[in-house]
Amino acid sequence: MRILLIEDDNLIGDGIKIGLEKNGFTVDWFDNGADGEEALFQVPYAAVILDLGLPQIDGLTVLKHWRDKGKKEPVLILTAQGDVDSRILGLNKGADDYLGKPFSLKEVVARLNALIRRQNGFATAELKYKDVTFNPDTKQVYKSGKLIDLSPREVALLELLILNKNRVLSKNVIEEKLYSWDDEVQSNAVEVHVHHLRKKLGKDIVKTVNKLGYMMED
Repeated sequence: MRILLIEDDNLIGDGIKIGLEKNGFTVDWFDNGADGEEALFQVPYAAVILDLGLPQIDGLTVLKHWRDKGKKEPVLILTAQGDVDSRILGLNKGADDYLGKPFSLKEVVARLNALIRRQNGFATAELKYKDVTFNPDTKQVYKSGKLIDLSPREVALLELLILNKNRVLSKNVIEEKLYSWDDEVQSNAVEVHVHHLRKKLGKDIVKTVNKLGYMMED
């Protein structure tokens, strides 16, 4: 899933980006509020990690602008450990969760997965579709109880399709949600990933909707 990270501390930002990418996320990182705010209007991100003390435009102002303009992406705010007032203010202005510094990467991953699940109407930790079960925290995929070996991109596509069950996703939307601006995307990348999912999880796991895109349909 593609995440927007807005953090001006290079050490923290680099650590989060590398850590999330190792856990299967795609991350676009901005170090100021102005560029970060604009990014959310350009790409359909699954979630946002937002620091409050940002140059150019502070995090709370960025958050307010997003909510005022109807942006509904889940936002995880990063705050100083004892800054309770900022946490409360952030939640009141539309944040979905907060995390105090310092924090563990495992907790960042767990909170992001929870936000993304709830945003898409899933209350439980595991995502299920027919006889396929996917755990976002461990990235493990099971078919009829058997562990299936998928590549990171195949896992990301599977998660995306399950979260958007019964919705047709175009090739362009899939690319936008799985790849960052820094990635070089081959023209047939999505088709290749879909082919591999069908080979490993069954030919009917993904439905092709002619000239529109792909979907998982009940």
